[in-house]
Amino acid sequence: MFLAFFTSVLALTAASGAALGAALGLTGFFLLQFFAGGATSLAVNSIWNVFNSFTLSAIPLFILLGEILLHSGISQRAYTAFMPVFARVPGGLLHTNIAVCTLFGAVSGSSLSTAAAVGSVAYPEMVKRGYNREAVVGSLAGGGTLGLLIPPSLSFLIYGALTETSIGKLFISGFVPGLMVASLFMAYIFFASVRNPALYPRHDERMPLSAILMGTLRIWPVIVLILAIIGTIAFGLATPTESAGVGVVIAAVIAFLWGELTPRKLLASIFRAVLLFSSIGFVVLGATVLSQAASVLGAPQAILEMALAGGLGKYAVLLVVCLAYLVLGCFFDGLSLMVMTLPIVFPIMMKLGYDPIWFGVIVTMLIEVGQLTPPVGLNLSVLTVLTKGEVSLGRAAMAAIPYWAILMFAVVLLTVFPQIATFLPNLVM
Repeated sequence: MFLAFFTSVLALTAASGAALGAALGLTGFFLLQFFAGGATSLAVNSIWNVFNSFTLSAIPLFILLGEILLHSGISQRAYTAFMPVFARVPGGLLHTNIAVCTLFGAVSGSSLSTAAAVGSVAYPEMVKRGYNREAVVGSLAGGGTLGLLIPPSLSFLIYGALTETSIGKLFISGFVPGLMVASLFMAYIFFASVRNPALYPRHDERMPLSAILMGTLRIWPVIVLILAIIGTIAFGLATPTESAGVGVVIAAVIAFLWGELTPRKLLASIFRAVLLFSSIGFVVLGATVLSQAASVLGAPQAILEMALAGGLGKYAVLLVVCLAYLVLGCFFDGLSLMVMTLPIVFPIMMKLGYDPIWFGVIVTMLIEVGQLTPPVGLNLSVLTVLTKGEVSLGRAAMAAIPYWAILMFAVVLLTVFPQIATFLPNLVM
């Protein structure tokens, strides 16, 4: 009865055209009113507790940090610095796309911002040089997903705030999986380019190693920013919120002195950050109400009991959760999907004995897959716009399939070897 009411009310509110946050919140209020004896005041208290959280305030700061870098032209400088490094490697600048996305992901925290910032620089340059358009878009779509995995990450911030998991440990846990996925992307590009040399133009010009090293050293301000953010958290010098505040100040100074940030662009960055956090915050509000209702009514426990009664083991439940994220990822953006599902999924996985840090990495990788899956596929959509229609959404999705498969392979690796995600945070913190 409860599950039928839950799914029907959520489906009706979502189908009505209401915003996702409203659909989630109304469903939660209905459940509290009719199944919990009118305990709607509990939802109000939980909303206050979540939005009064010091941890949650780090989210708008990291969003602002990413927007400042996006508007400052720093991605152009980073791309130019990395171009000579891979010039003579099979795949050429396709590798540069992955490397710069990894670097930019370490300061932006957003998959969409990473794909947009690097794509706006890389696509025109690579098309002019004769690279295969679909290969360029595929590498940018795949590389853009690293923005959610390489810390600081918005998904880790939201996951930590909603599940009361250490954000510092979550940030550190993303390093090794992020670098592993980036390496797998580069390995695929290398072998695909060897097999099909038409994907990239050959470069015969040689550049001295000293010149390459000097070029990459020009990005030292970005490295300083990364160390300032992650280092202060890892060594206990600052909380994630304090680190985000420091990061915004340093990013603004770097962008003014080293980049192309102006007061007008700074105001535009603040405006876009406010809009993005408002949309995320509204979804968090609705999910908080639904989470309170699910908790009061014991929904996670009921679902877990049903799964165990049906003979599903620990890994079978994980498989069901992964499939659910893959299906829902076709229709919802990643962060909204995370906020919507964690109130139900997280307690179930914890009762099955999974590590919360490890599960945070798994969820982040699963919503990354959604960034590459039509019809929503935000990374694909933004890159289709950047190409001005030269690469359609369907062709972009086909080009991203190898990167989609690599992400799923990485999920399997993390399931078999969870230490990939957990050993570094356990070592450092």
